Amino acid sequence: MEWREITRESRILPREFYDRDTVTVSRELLGKILVFGRVAGRIVETEAYLGGDDLASHSARGITKRTRVIFGPPGHAYVYFIYGMHECLNFAVGPEGTGGAVLIRAVEPVAGIGIMHRRRPSVHSVARLASGPGNLTKAFGITRAQNGVDVTRGTLVVRELKKEPRVEIQVTTRIGIRQCADLPLRFVIKGNAAVSGGKSLVTGRTIVG
Repeated sequence: MEWREITRESRILPREFYDRDTVTVSRELLGKILVFGRVAGRIVETEAYLGGDDLASHSARGITKRTRVIFGPPGHAYVYFIYGMHECLNFAVGPEGTGGAVLIRAVEPVAGIGIMHRRRPSVHSVARLASGPGNLTKAFGITRAQNGVDVTRGTLVVRELKKEPRVEIQVTTRIGIRQCADLPLRFVIKGNAAVSGGKSLVTGRTIVG
C-alpha cells in the first residue's frame, strides 16, 4: 500500500471512537490501519481489558504512576514494559476514569515493510514481522516514549479506510494471563497469517467493518 493511498483513502479515528465500551472498541479496531511515522499495518488481533473487576487489567490496581494513562481521557496510548524485554501498545478506551484498555496484539504490515525488516532482520516472513505485541512494537519502533500520546493526532494514529473489507471476527480467551483467564476477550481476523500463535479459536461471526 502506498502512503498516498493510505492518506487519501482513510481518515484518522476521532476520540469518539475510543469513548465506548472496551469490547466494542476491541472488535471494531480489527481491520483499521495502525500508523507510526512511515510504518503502517492492518490491525488483525486485539485483547480487551475491562477495568473494574477485571483482575487481568493493570487498572485493577487503581490509579498509579504507571496506570494513570488508562484512567485518563480515551484515545491515548498506554505503552508498558513486560518481562524485562518487551513493550506493549494499548489504547485507553471508555469514559475517563473507567480504566478500560485495548491491547494491540498483531498487525499485518502494509507500508514501511523495509523499515520493519531492518528493525527485525532475523524475520523473513512479512506476516510475522508484527505478530505478537512485543514484535509489533519492535517492528514499528514504538517505545515507552509514546506512552500517553494522543492517538487522534500526531505521528501515532489509527486510520479507518473509506472502504473497509468485510472481516470475520473470531474470539478466544486472552493469552499469557492468570487472572480472569476464562473471559472471551481476544479478537482476531479469521485466517489472517499475521495473527499471533496461541489458543484455538472458539467462536466468531462475520461483520462489516
